[in-house]
Amino acid sequence: MAMNNPRNNQRRNTRVSEEKQYDERVLHINRVARVVKGGRRFRFQALVVVGDHKGKVGVGVSKGADVSAAVTKATEAAKKNFVELPLYQGTLTHDVEGKVGGAKILIMPAVPGTGLIAGGVVRVVLEVAGIENALSKSLGSSNRINTAYATLAALTSMAPATTWVTRTNESKQLKQKVKS
Repeated sequence: MAMNNPRNNQRRNTRVSEEKQYDERVLHINRVARVVKGGRRFRFQALVVVGDHKGKVGVGVSKGADVSAAVTKATEAAKKNFVELPLYQGTLTHDVEGKVGGAKILIMPAVPGTGLIAGGVVRVVLEVAGIENALSKSLGSSNRINTAYATLAALTSMAPATTWVTRTNESKQLKQKVKS
């Protein structure tokens, strides 16, 4: 029993443990079945949301032979479809709406201190995106996958704060010109 191995093996431990720069949340695991001649073959489907709490978020769905494989594949899929969000003081710049399949999501900005008033899937997507104050309403289907993608669609339709503020200022200036 040699405690100190004199051999310096360079190939061991070559994998550097990278820090978790993204928050990965598993939203749903579903067992799905394929019927074959001998019975049912089970696989697992995973819905994962990945974000950095600074305005980047992605949603991924994938299947695998076991739960860990499905989660790993879904995480990679979520990282592939990252979107950058133009956040403004921890909330949205304006009201947004997204629709995927039968799921429709309305998300509205809120004043600081309100917190996230959202349920289930929408809350998790907004949390990992870095949105701290928002109100939401889920209409139509309650399917988790469609709700997650509808939330992402709503967030991607958001215009940056600079264009939004400029538009409101322009409309105020137009109203003042019309009055005078």
